[in-house]
Amino acid sequence: MVIPTRYPPRDKKYIWVDTYARWRIADPLIFFQRVRDERGAQSRLDDIIDGETRNTIAKFDLIEVVRSSNRQFEITEETLRSEVIKGRSEIKVGRNRIAEIILESASKITPQFGVELKDVRIKRINYVEQVQRKVFDRMIAERKRMAAKYRSEGEGRSAEIRGEKEKELRRIKSEAYRQAQEIKGKAEAEATRIYSQAYNLDPNFYQLLKTLETYRTSFDSETWLILSLDNEFLRFLRSFEKH
Repeated sequence: MVIPTRYPPRDKKYIWVDTYARWRIADPLIFFQRVRDERGAQSRLDDIIDGETRNTIAKFDLIEVVRSSNRQFEITEETLRSEVIKGRSEIKVGRNRIAEIILESASKITPQFGVELKDVRIKRINYVEQVQRKVFDRMIAERKRMAAKYRSEGEGRSAEIRGEKEKELRRIKSEAYRQAQEIKGKAEAEATRIYSQAYNLDPNFYQLLKTLETYRTSFDSETWLILSLDNEFLRFLRSFEKH
């Protein structure tokens, strides 16, 4: 195991690189003479792998260390601003090949300690703390900007929907009023026709009904009228008295 160490790629974007390795004792005598035990071997291997990792990563840009293939990026506004893909996004070597180069270089040194290095892998890569803060701040700012954009678009769409709703509501009310007035007009016309037929059949009876209706709508228990005996309003009531 190699302790995560800070390395500068060729484009000077400092990163932490966490590597691990597999090894075996190839020559027990040399191993005992040079490193004594597993702890001593691990210490020497850490130094060797750390040095070769630093030398190798310094030869490549950050994108080569991060990526293993030229798989297409999912293009978003955030990736367009990413430090990793600025400049160029196509890799020529890649992360896996860089790990192989580290293994090849370190494997030339380890036999002098009786050790055969079997494998070296890059476990994790991360920005240093200062860069991390800038990246996180930029990500937060980008998220807030996108949230504000979506909120603005949502509010605009909401206002548009409300406007359409109010417009449709006014149309429905207008149509309902038109239909109501049309029905009312037809009803009044029909009532007039019926009244006219009733009047033509018996004008005196029709006049009596209308007068009684007028009495009913004009008086209540609290109403007082003082009328002369020859008032037209009392004509039918006086005619009832004669009968």
